[in-house]
Amino acid sequence: MEKRVTGIGGVFLKAKDPDATKKWYSDHLGIKSGQWGGTFEWRHAETPSKKGFTAWSIFDETTEYTNPSQKDVMINYRVENLEELLTVLKKEGIEIIGEMEVFEYGKFGWIMDPNGYKIELWEPIDDEYDKISGDVNPCS
Repeated sequence: MEKRVTGIGGVFLKAKDPDATKKWYSDHLGIKSGQWGGTFEWRHAETPSKKGFTAWSIFDETTEYTNPSQKDVMINYRVENLEELLTVLKKEGIEIIGEMEVFEYGKFGWIMDPNGYKIELWEPIDDEYDKISGDVNPCS
């Protein structure tokens, strides 16, 4: 397997007051977000006509989405072949969290790093993500 991670798919932060935190980021850094967060649109280096997205979201500090990690940050990495990558990582002794999930905008899997951070791996379908994320693009 040649490529594993191809880029950052998203950054997820926990906060005591997610709405106030979203407002702070909007007011001071211009990051607009809806219910599920915001997205940054970019173009693929090898195929500039193809869009890509990086998600940005604030979760309530009590979210279970980042479990079993106790950290306040989770990074989502874009990958090219999630099923193959999860198989390779498992053979390498990496802890896989839960089962891979499939949605209309891509496949998701989770692992733990040696420092206790939960990592989300995403094999995106950018065209479908574009359809659901248009109202939260912070770049617009």
